[in-house]
Amino acid sequence: MKTTFYTLAVLSLLLNASCNRADPSGDEAPESAASAAATDTTAAPAHQVTLSADEQALAAVRTGPLTQRVLGGGLKVNGVLDVPPDQLIAISAPLGGIVERTSLLQGTRVRKGQVLATIRNPEFIQLQQSYLETQSQLTYAKAELDRQRELVREEAAPAKNLQRAQAEYGALQAQAAGQQARLRLAGLPMGSRPFVSTATLRAPKDAFVKTVNVTVGQSVTPTDALFELVDPDHLHVELTVFEKDVPQLKKGQRIRFTLPNDSSAERIARIYLIGRTVDEQQRTVRVHGHLDREKDPALLPGMFVRAVVETTNRRVAALPDKAVVGYEGKQYVFRQEPAAAGKQVFQMLEVRRGEQAGGYSEVFIPNADTTGQYVTEGAYVLLSKLKNPSEE
Repeated sequence: MKTTFYTLAVLSLLLNASCNRADPSGDEAPESAASAAATDTTAAPAHQVTLSADEQALAAVRTGPLTQRVLGGGLKVNGVLDVPPDQLIAISAPLGGIVERTSLLQGTRVRKGQVLATIRNPEFIQLQQSYLETQSQLTYAKAELDRQRELVREEAAPAKNLQRAQAEYGALQAQAAGQQARLRLAGLPMGSRPFVSTATLRAPKDAFVKTVNVTVGQSVTPTDALFELVDPDHLHVELTVFEKDVPQLKKGQRIRFTLPNDSSAERIARIYLIGRTVDEQQRTVRVHGHLDREKDPALLPGMFVRAVVETTNRRVAALPDKAVVGYEGKQYVFRQEPAAAGKQVFQMLEVRRGEQAGGYSEVFIPNADTTGQYVTEGAYVLLSKLKNPSEE
């Protein structure tokens, strides 16, 4: 009974105090209103961070999905970007001559059929003259052949005359065909007047000028390479692998490679050919890989690359190393949640880190959303905002 009486007395005092605070004429009314307002405000969950669009841009927060990667089973190698032999073109003047005009510079982009240089050669005039003379002789030989056929049919001439006429006509046809080929090879017109003493060298395909080996006025021979063109549309990766590591390689294995000046952008290739000879000095083997994306404007022949050959098929869920943050001995990542009240929401999740390689970490996320977006850059900014709310 005493306990019950004591309890009722305490409740009575609390109710009276509550009534006094609720009195709008009392001195405590403003404080009561403020407390009520604070109570009505919905507090953010303890493991969520909200950012406006401007805050997200200022903090450079970026998101991405979980990626399936091979970690811990890769072979690290170096190499270069190269092109196959059929994409390297040496341009020469088939009949030689003197370079009269060229404006090419190293690195110039040329289109198929574009004029590369103009070559002057007095022999070009003789070629055109000889061709026209042969054409005239062919006309006469054809008429003579027809006449001998008619005479033989009428038994007015021996058959050997017809045979001689046929032989002469065939020889002139062969001579004319050879002259046509030489004119075509030199890029000269056939059967036109006046004669020209210059010929143009044209690009056989779209390409870039790799080297320029001539100057205006230089005398060149048919064996001189005036220009070297390269078509970078079919680049491949040439890796240098030590002979002790070659048994780990197989055709079709994935190659992840980066450029020294852009290690964040990873590109993919696949082993297409493994060399069958070992360099006697370096004890290495050349490995040829085809790119998944060939026409990449950032890639140029001769560029040095750092690569990892995936020698195992075990793939794990991974995020960039900087996506995983540590706090009080535990590891966390931030998952992007649906926006609320015009702000982006990020949920902090505890994870366990596994293998690390190539700037990525294997992550074990309880009930992981494999289709969700996770913070890949700016995770430490979110952690700081969550654990130090006074800084907001």
